[in-house]
Amino acid sequence: MSQSIGQKYDRIAGWWNDHHQNSEYGVAAFEKALGFVGTGRRALDIGCGSGGRFIHRLADRGFHVTGIDASKAMIDIARANHPEMKFIANDIQHWSDMGRFDFIYAWDSLFHLPLEAQAPVLRKTCQSLSSEGVLFYSFGAGKPGAHDDVWHAMTFSYSTLGINENLRILMEEGLEVQHLELDQFPEKHAYIIARKGVK
Repeated sequence: MSQSIGQKYDRIAGWWNDHHQNSEYGVAAFEKALGFVGTGRRALDIGCGSGGRFIHRLADRGFHVTGIDASKAMIDIARANHPEMKFIANDIQHWSDMGRFDFIYAWDSLFHLPLEAQAPVLRKTCQSLSSEGVLFYSFGAGKPGAHDDVWHAMTFSYSTLGINENLRILMEEGLEVQHLELDQFPEKHAYIIARKGVK
């Protein structure tokens, strides 16, 4: 039986924590996204890993963060790193008790979802934003589809809906795109910042 994505990250949780606690990777984009957030202070970190650089910045701004990750080992470390925050060991595909958040972010995590799960999870995420809530996430900017890659001697799966389909779903869910950037060109990596309209 093949390992789940959570089990694969369980195997590298310690390495991940050591290399990402104080990394600057993605921080400039994250700070840009935070600039669009209003007064609300409820945040959801999808694929939070062991926590670290993003959660530290949110804590400094008075946010209460809920983190979710499919890796139990990552969640155990995150709880030790940020005992004041809430962490859930679960797959975002199956988590139904999401509630409402003012800021939802998913940096380099949603692209591990199977292709058929991309649209449902993105829609569920949009629907979990509070009025004027901000969504910030990265995704594959290539053609729609899926592929595998080997990392840490394990095979990891990746998929993307592509830029146009991501934009279509966001607009259908009532979000206004504030920023779209291919931030690692020529690599096919992009991020979006979008805000939910007032209801």
